[in-house]
Amino acid sequence: MNAEPFSKSHSTMSKPTARLGRVAILWRGDEAARRSAAPETSRFKAVFAALADAGIDAEPVVYEDDALDAVRAQLAAVDGVLVWVNPIHEGRSRANLDALLREVAARGIWVSTHPDVILKMGTKEVLYRTRTMSWGCDTALYRTAEAMRAELPARLAAGPRVIKRNRGNGGQGVWKVETLASPHGRSVIRVLDATKDASEELALDAFLDRCAEYFDDGCVIDQPFQARLSEGVVRCYMAGDRCAGFGPQKVKALVDAPAARAEAGPRLYTSNADPRFQRLRRLMEDEWTPQLTALLDIPRRDLPMIWDADFMLGPRGADGTDSYVLGEINVSSVFPMPDEAPAEIARRVADRLRSKL
Repeated sequence: MNAEPFSKSHSTMSKPTARLGRVAILWRGDEAARRSAAPETSRFKAVFAALADAGIDAEPVVYEDDALDAVRAQLAAVDGVLVWVNPIHEGRSRANLDALLREVAARGIWVSTHPDVILKMGTKEVLYRTRTMSWGCDTALYRTAEAMRAELPARLAAGPRVIKRNRGNGGQGVWKVETLASPHGRSVIRVLDATKDASEELALDAFLDRCAEYFDDGCVIDQPFQARLSEGVVRCYMAGDRCAGFGPQKVKALVDAPAARAEAGPRLYTSNADPRFQRLRRLMEDEWTPQLTALLDIPRRDLPMIWDADFMLGPRGADGTDSYVLGEINVSSVFPMPDEAPAEIARRVADRLRSKL
């Protein structure tokens, strides 16, 4: 990286006092996307509009590794940056971007979401670190391929498991694994890739070899398969520590039964007032988010401007009440989102800017 001078712009001082500050909305794209980027035509146009309504000036910043210096210069002129970049995109990681964002944050510009916060709550390891919370389950963590090879067979003997690489998106590196009867004493398993429609049968050793590269991300997570997955999942959207809406969905990923797969459909977005999810909302706002921030040592003000938690249905209680099991937390690039979420984001951004005045 070039060590260019990094100075904050004083352009906000010339704005009317009603304006709270200036932020960037950053996403990944090529040079053509950089040249054509405009708030009114971007997929984040509702976020741009909500920020404007809240008295915040926002500008688009399109990132790619070869534009790093240009992006650095753009970020030097803002008070904060909202980042929408997946951890893996067409084989490319966020390594260079995260280094830049750490540099930006060290200069006094707030970053949502800061790479260090992503490492704490936006990787699958959070499932292990929060396994004792009431959203948790019998979650294991493997730091090495050798540990996975030694411990996974005993867990599979108790029932199907779901293996997850630590960093990924769109179901990449997520597998349902179950043992099969083998007359020849070989360990044979059936695996279903979350991104595929059909399962395959192979030797356990072959699957373990396939997972070896996942340890480049630090660890592999192992959870029990949730039997009610075919009933659907619900995504709870959060702006900081407040619920910003929900996204229920019938899913195909890791579902075997053809009838259940046939019911799968798109995510359906709904507001935070949806009566079906008020118990989940109370749990997220009043219990789970405070526990999460305490366990992970994340100050409330550093929570992402937008994040979500995916829940599967767990066993029903004695009174028939559903339990919820956390499947993952998404932090890096939460989009699309409920219609009400941009206003919640804008309110949180405004609070953050006011705290710096």
